[in-house]
Amino acid sequence: MEPIRIVESRTVVLPEPNIDTDQICPARFLKVTDKKGLAAALFADWRFDSSGAPKAGFILNKPEAAGAQVLVAGDNFGCGSSREHAPWALIQGGFRAVISTTIADIFTGNSLKNGFLPIVVEPAVHQKFLAAPGAMVKIDLEAQTITVPGGSPVQFKIDAFSRYCLLNGVDELGFLLSQGDAIAAFERAR
Repeated sequence: MEPIRIVESRTVVLPEPNIDTDQICPARFLKVTDKKGLAAALFADWRFDSSGAPKAGFILNKPEAAGAQVLVAGDNFGCGSSREHAPWALIQGGFRAVISTTIADIFTGNSLKNGFLPIVVEPAVHQKFLAAPGAMVKIDLEAQTITVPGGSPVQFKIDAFSRYCLLNGVDELGFLLSQGDAIAAFERAR
């Protein structure tokens, strides 16, 4: 996993509420166990028509979305079924974080375990992001702040273990493996 410390990026605003994991990564793409290639699955039914051509009106197909790493989504992002493919597709699509007023618990867990940062903000803060598509933001995971359009930093919450893993670019297994000496010492003393 690539560590996340600071993300400075323009935002892409997708204000629809209740974006579920099947919209983020449709079920037909769940046959793979490799993350590579899932960028094409990201919002596939919204991004492409039945012939596979990009839909001109969808935000991710517009030039201003190119290179953006921060998605601002509507309320209740990532709801629906549990699938790691949803955060995998977002990461493969170039995103490092999503900002919303609520993010589904299972999606949050899958995201944090795979190097993707879900950020929940108050509705008033969220409105500032929605009103300023393409705004430059700075997410500082160490300080747990995000800079809103206009330049003010706002605190966000993340549990200490997930923060540690993201800052160090390790997943749960990587963390356990890094504790090998301590585990061996405990076993010897036991």
